[in-house]
Amino acid sequence: MRVVLLAGGLGSRLAEETVRIPKPMVEVGQRPIMLHVMDIYSRWGFTDFIIAAGYKSMLIKQFFRDIYLMNTDFTVSLRDGAMEYARTETKDWRVSVVDTGEKTMTGGRLLRLKEWLKGEPFMVTYSDGVGNIDIPKVLDFHKSHGKLATVTAVQPQARFGSLKIEGDKVVEFAEKAQKNEAWINGGFFVFEPGVLDYIPGDAEPLEMAPLTNIAADGELRAFKHHGFWHPMDTVRDRDHLNALWDSGAPPWRQFERPGAPRK
Repeated sequence: MRVVLLAGGLGSRLAEETVRIPKPMVEVGQRPIMLHVMDIYSRWGFTDFIIAAGYKSMLIKQFFRDIYLMNTDFTVSLRDGAMEYARTETKDWRVSVVDTGEKTMTGGRLLRLKEWLKGEPFMVTYSDGVGNIDIPKVLDFHKSHGKLATVTAVQPQARFGSLKIEGDKVVEFAEKAQKNEAWINGGFFVFEPGVLDYIPGDAEPLEMAPLTNIAADGELRAFKHHGFWHPMDTVRDRDHLNALWDSGAPPWRQFERPGAPRK
């Protein structure tokens, strides 16, 4: 099953980074966050990726064009440019980078990939959010309900402290609430080909009319993920994820499934 990464947005809330590079190329642990997302799928054996690029798409294309060389020791003949490769640590992935338009919305980007998806079920996620998602469990859940679409629902860490107040008396003060109670869209979708029929064109955000209408038709189910998940929407998020990486045990690499391979 192919994995689509939505990677074309402007990332305006990370403007100090995205003025020069696309948001998926912002680094966590000296690697583009997009690679961390791809690692989540690769760990479970899903290594056939389509990147729906847009804003500064050439930088993403150049990165994947050159990634083999960047991860390889080599000798080059300056006389004729002949290359001898000595060692490589490049992953065994197949990556298609498709320019889906700079101003195309998330739904439109998927629609533009219709021919690439060949009428088969596919997975979709954002290229800027990480979590210890058990992908096989998500797929098993999707197959079990037989509907068009599955979204992974998450409960993010609260960003602000909380006060419990009785009258005007503060009876409880928490510097930072542990978790929001509401479930939100965490990405990590599984879609049947019929999802594309809900998308009329480039201007359609996936998260608005398409998913709203799919839900109204009873064709959307939620896989509840109780583990770690965190987006990278702001500079603060970037710094937090880098701090987690620097800790030596980033939680998006800590999988709970018994017998899960460790990388």
